Amino acid sequence: MPTRRAWEHEIEPWFIRNGLPYFVPSERARAKDALRPRRALPLLALVVLAAVAASAALTWLTEEASAAPATLTTVGLLAAAAYAVTALRARPILGWALRRTRSSLRQLLPMVTRALPLLLLFVTFLFINAEVWQLSAELDGPVMWLTVLLFAVIAVGFLLVRLPEEVDKVDDFIDLDLVRRATRRTPIEQPVAELLDARGEELPLDEYGDVPGYERWNLILVLLVTQVAQVLLLSLAVLGFFLVFGGIVMEAGVQEAWTAQDRVHHLPYLDNLSVELVQVSVFLASFSGLYFTVAVMTDETYRVQFFSEVLTELERAVGVRAGYLALRGAAEPATVDDGATPATD
Repeated sequence: MPTRRAWEHEIEPWFIRNGLPYFVPSERARAKDALRPRRALPLLALVVLAAVAASAALTWLTEEASAAPATLTTVGLLAAAAYAVTALRARPILGWALRRTRSSLRQLLPMVTRALPLLLLFVTFLFINAEVWQLSAELDGPVMWLTVLLFAVIAVGFLLVRLPEEVDKVDDFIDLDLVRRATRRTPIEQPVAELLDARGEELPLDEYGDVPGYERWNLILVLLVTQVAQVLLLSLAVLGFFLVFGGIVMEAGVQEAWTAQDRVHHLPYLDNLSVELVQVSVFLASFSGLYFTVAVMTDETYRVQFFSEVLTELERAVGVRAGYLALRGAAEPATVDDGATPATD
């Protein structure tokens, strides 16, 4: 069997390419260090000061009180995302998510045709409702942004409650066959196969299959990003549908009556395509994203169609990690470099 150094130097880049940076001890150590108060608190203070200054300036310029919470929220989210991508070593997760989203674009049409009919049947009744138009038309830009963020936060919060349960289900069923399947076409396929043939029954796979701490959160983030990408694609499809549908059937006079306004703010030569139509479409698209998020995790039909592939990827990640830890545990002390141990936290 190859020495630990040979296969470890090959599998660690594989983890990173597949959005699993916290499976690599060095990357995990850097992320842990970035969360220490001595590093995080000074940056947090700077972000708060910048957000307060920006919100005060925009509120003064626009004379809209709603600009303050919208700016504070936006600056905070952008700063948190930037810190996660850089200091918290989450860039591989984002890169993997972008690649997966790009590759899944060809599946957008089948996904939309499976998910949209029932969803549109429900949401279209809201679209042709005068009260919804009045509500949406009265929302200014900052309030609309906060409304969309509220739906997004609720959806993400729901996923963060349910996704850990999915991780726990997968790591409870680690066996030799799963590890063999998971490590196929990976840098550790051969050494893991040799180890399982020689000592498979002796290996504590239950221990290796347990994913704690930062590695567990890495899997949760991978699932979260995957689901968010699917929801975002579906929400954009709903947005496009209502813009087209509304541009065809919602005449300017109807929009004026339903929004209780003297006139709607439409584009030149496109009387039906108005700002109010965009606001209603954005509101319903974000609501549809929340609805779809809950449906995927709770409805068995949606779950099979949209979540089975994600669970397969999760199973593979846990199986490859178990094989990786088995190799580390089986390595002779003389071949273990830098005092590394299989510990995960």
